Amino acid sequence: MAEKITPLGDKILVKRLEAEEKTAGGIVLPDSAKEKPKEGKVIALGSGKLLDDGTRGSFQVAKGDRVLFASYAGTEVKVNGEEYLLMPEEDVLAVVKG
Repeated sequence: MAEKITPLGDKILVKRLEAEEKTAGGIVLPDSAKEKPKEGKVIALGSGKLLDDGTRGSFQVAKGDRVLFASYAGTEVKVNGEEYLLMPEEDVLAVVKG
């Protein structure tokens, strides 16, 4: 139900990807040992950053992009049991292609 959230300004809404269930060696991790992924999918975009001339800047990311973001990026929000991150676009480090 992310359609109930509309980011403002240069903010984006990201759905964090699921944490890995196993290590590379095949060991199953309990929930308490799982590291929160720093990767997610862009769900919604704000209207863009307000520029000095009164226009809005465009985003470098698009809805549906898979992105990498900083460890402590954004603010966690929960809507109908689903967790999302609301963050400024500048917290995005890269777009993952393929």
